Formats: sequence, structure tokens, C-alpha cells
Amino acid sequence: MSGEAVRQCIDMENSHVSRRTKLPDPVEKEKGVSLWSMIKDNVGKDLTRVCLPVFFNEPISSLQKCFEDLEYSYLLDRAYEHGKKGNSLLRALNVAAFAVSGYASSEGRHCKPFNPLLGETYEADFPDKGVRFFSEKVSHHPTVVACHCEGRGWRFWADSNIHSKFWGRSIQLDPVGVLTLEFDDGEIFQWSKVTTTIYNLILGKLYCDHHGNMEIRGNRQYSCRLKFKEQTILDRNPRQVNGFVEDTMGKKAATLFGKWDDSIYYFDGDVNVKHKDYTSSNGTLLWKRTKPPPNLTRYNLTSFAITLNELTPGLKEKLPPTDSRLRPDQRHLENGEYEKANMEKQRLEKRQRMSRKMQENGWEPRWFRKEGEKGTFRYTGGYWEARAVGTWDGCPNIFGKVIYIPKHVGYYTNLKNVYV
Repeated sequence: MSGEAVRQCIDMENSHVSRRTKLPDPVEKEKGVSLWSMIKDNVGKDLTRVCLPVFFNEPISSLQKCFEDLEYSYLLDRAYEHGKKGNSLLRALNVAAFAVSGYASSEGRHCKPFNPLLGETYEADFPDKGVRFFSEKVSHHPTVVACHCEGRGWRFWADSNIHSKFWGRSIQLDPVGVLTLEFDDGEIFQWSKVTTTIYNLILGKLYCDHHGNMEIRGNRQYSCRLKFKEQTILDRNPRQVNGFVEDTMGKKAATLFGKWDDSIYYFDGDVNVKHKDYTSSNGTLLWKRTKPPPNLTRYNLTSFAITLNELTPGLKEKLPPTDSRLRPDQRHLENGEYEKANMEKQRLEKRQRMSRKMQENGWEPRWFRKEGEKGTFRYTGGYWEARAVGTWDGCPNIFGKVIYIPKHVGYYTNLKNVYV
């Protein structure tokens, strides 16, 4: 069966899926936990290695969080069409708006996603959006998540790692990795994410800010430079983003401005927007954030994020045993079964500690391969074909129990013998 035939088959299967609009009602009453009591002894440390209770998680994994960045994928569809019609500038502008739009969902999101287990995967097929997405945790030390997405006339891929530090009143998250977007006509754009800082961990209202410079490099006529302004205590107009699109000669062809949690506009040419209201009617709207759902929980998930961990009818039987939606601690948290969630999280974290040894003994990702020693992890294909026939060779039950293998036998030589 060809790749296109597989896609048409899955699209037909999902074309009439009705997705949920709210999370399940909690089974138990939630108990608060002091963040300070948990992390006061970890100042300056990498928080990815600090074990926190499930209270500090949201019911989504980092693999699913990667797909959340593609909520506004229609911007890439639009960029493809503009380029096909010969308007390279509007293509670059829509790519820039897409690069900003991925930050909008972080507003009010103060809980951390689940750190995937080594080999954990996530798939998403949204025919209504015209996208098909797949991600896998490809490394445990350092923690690296790789993803691949196919859309209408474009492909997007990335691998990401986050360096985090706790500084007493704030947590700083520095992303490492390159995001690549390629259109069917060969035009490519690449960029890296900016720094995220979460403030007021101990006192005051908790909030996050994204700040730094983002360079979106194109391989043809246009590239883009954006600045995410760092918020200050007295800032009356926070979350600002501004920048410009320039050609290969360095001439500014358009000016962008807006807010990462609200909207992005542009002007033609080089315009000073420092003293202009960013919602000025003189600008042309590129992107506007979707309104929050009416059924908010303390997680503040968007309407799109609410659908990501859902097991729609018939889906569970088609997923590999590595999919995030089958992770028990995450599922218990979503259902509001907090005691069970904590117990399962502790069990899986103990099992996760063996991951470094697995890597040292030759473990390799199932669906991605690294391009050279310092290259990006790229999708090797075959996942959707395996899904179509229901054959998951090489996909162990990573959420099951662990069987100890004596040292003289060798560590993890056959993953099928390790997880049951």
C-alpha cells in the first residue's frame, strides 16, 4: 500500500470524528502542594531531573505539546498558496506569524507537561486541518523529542531539548534545536525558539514570558527577524513582538508587530511602530488567537489542547503500545484520579531511570534517525503503513512492568523481553 493510499484510508477513518470540548469531571478532590517545599533544595539545577508530584503536571505529554504548536497550521496552508501564486513576501509573512502563534497557548498554562518515557510516541491525524503528525522521544540523556508533520503542500520537522534552571523566584527554559519548514516547491525556512521564563513561583501571580530574538532563515528571497520583548515590572503593554521581513540584500520589505498571546499584523516596507498601537487599523492582520473555551480548568488548556489526549471511539485498538494516550499516570490525572496518578508516575519514573543504561547499550529510536553527529533527527517513514496493517514490531509495552535481566545475560538486548 502506497503512502498516499495509507493517508487516504486514515483520513476517511477520521473524517467524521467528533472531538470533545471539555475534560472529564474529576473523580477526586484535588489537594494542593507547596511548590516551594518541593524545589527549594534545587536552586540552579536542571529541573528535568527533579521528580515532582503529579499535582504540578498537566494531562498532556511533551510529545503532544509539540503538536499543539501546529494549532494554527492554516497559516502554513496560506503561505503555500501565496508562494504558489508567486507572492514570496506574503509566504514569508505567514511563516513568521506561524512561528509566533505557537506561543499563544502558553497563556495561563502554569503546569508542566509529562516528560515522555524513552521510546514513547504520539500520533495525530486531523483531516479537517489537513495535517498528519507524529513524534517520538528519541533520547533520554539529553532529553530530546523529535517530530514530523505533513500538511497541504508543506512538511515540518524538528527535534527539541530544553535546558531549565530554577533561580528561586523564577524558572528559565532555554530551548535547543532547529525547526524546519519545507514547501513542496523546495522553499525552506528554519528557526529556533526563544527563551521562556516563569515568574513569581513563591509570591505574587504566576505568569510566563517569552523573550529573545528569533531569526527565521529562508533559502530563497526572504528571511525574517523577530524580537520578543522581555516584560518588565512597569510594562503597561507586555508580550510585544516586532520585527521585519528582509530580502537577500538586507532591504526591509515588511514590518511585523503584535503580541504573542493575541495577534500579529504587518505593514509594507520599513515602518517605525514603536509609538503605534499594535492593533492599529493601518496594519493588515495576519493571525488572531482563537478564544479560550468556556469550560476552563486550572490547567487552562485551549480548545485544541483539550482534544490531544482524547481516545476517540475505536482509536485505542489502532495505536501502538508506545502512544502517550495509553500512559496510565497521565490518563489518571486527566480523570481526576490523583492518588492513582501519583502511584503510576512514581512507578514509571523508577523504570525511566534505566533509560540511560538502555542508551549506553545501543538503544535506537524506532521511527527517527539522526543526520550525522550534530544533525537533526529525521523521520524515517513506515509508521502510518504499520498502523494501517496493525503491525507494531519493535514497539514494546513501555508502560508495562519491567522484568529484570541478570547482568551476565546482557542489558536490554531485546526490548520485547524487557517490557511486558
